[in-house]
Amino acid sequence: MKILAVDVGSGTQDIMLYDSADTIENSVKLVMPSPTRIIADRIQRCNEDIFINGETMGGGSISKIIKEHINKGYKVIMTQNAARTVRDDLNYVKSIGIKIVSENDENKYDNLKKIELKDVDLEGIKEALSPFDVELNFDCLGIAVQDHGYMEGMGDRNFRFMKIKENLNKPRSPEEFAYFQNAPDYFTRINAVFRMFGRYKTAVMDSKFASVCGATCDRYVKDLSKFIVMDIGNGHTLAASFNEGKIQGVFEHHTRNLNGSKIEYLTKKLAEGTITHEEVHNDYGHGAWAPTPIGDFEAVIATGPRRKIMEKTDLNVHYAAPAGDVMMTGTVGLIKAIQSMDEV
Repeated sequence: MKILAVDVGSGTQDIMLYDSADTIENSVKLVMPSPTRIIADRIQRCNEDIFINGETMGGGSISKIIKEHINKGYKVIMTQNAARTVRDDLNYVKSIGIKIVSENDENKYDNLKKIELKDVDLEGIKEALSPFDVELNFDCLGIAVQDHGYMEGMGDRNFRFMKIKENLNKPRSPEEFAYFQNAPDYFTRINAVFRMFGRYKTAVMDSKFASVCGATCDRYVKDLSKFIVMDIGNGHTLAASFNEGKIQGVFEHHTRNLNGSKIEYLTKKLAEGTITHEEVHNDYGHGAWAPTPIGDFEAVIATGPRRKIMEKTDLNVHYAAPAGDVMMTGTVGLIKAIQSMDEV
């Protein structure tokens, strides 16, 4: 089976074309700038009114650049699906000066500079591989994006952990956090991916859980019973406690608010099961849910581009490199999740 796995982060998009007929280390791999960075740069280079269409994707720097574009005196017009990139609350999007129009009205704005939003550009990947005589053929597509979910009247951090709490009503393996062919409506970004690629067999995971899943594929982990997996990303850090291959608890924070001592403190509380949602949320993090303590743990399995922060702790740390490549942790997690699915 051939799998194209794309892990879309805030800094990079990590791509692996895996063929089960060969070893995973021989897979074709790409590490490229993230779509968010690419599109934000395109908007920043514009000195005119713009029309933005396409699909809901990761906001981040895109939202910031759009606001700056409006403050410069330019008009920004967006279709409804594209506008949810800025925020799922479209009333808020309108309040900052963005005009929102229906997808059916796109042809009315052909006179404006047009920018298309999408989390994954299959044509771009195909073109990148073409000079090396690599054909973009696959049986299944796996994509990881971070989606907080949306419910009107509730903050996205609280809503995200409400849903994590529901998913962890019993200990689960990380691959169980993948969705195949469809997802609940409140995951607007994940559903945008399914709209784009519904013609393929497609699995989508939250990028943090894809990385956690991939880290468990590191050979070092197979001999462990109780451990913590930590994905320390450019924007967010998520830690999950494990016992016998099942997630027992989770906390998530903004990486910029963490240092070695705080990570060590929160990690120990996660293992003890004493960490609370409120203490992380009130520290401007996302939150926590740890219904089952694991007690003494054997190691922290660290991954992510900001993982060097773990050098400032006294924890026993192993730096994960599944398939021999730390940058492919999320894609390996996607592949593991797809291989575990009965539908594929």
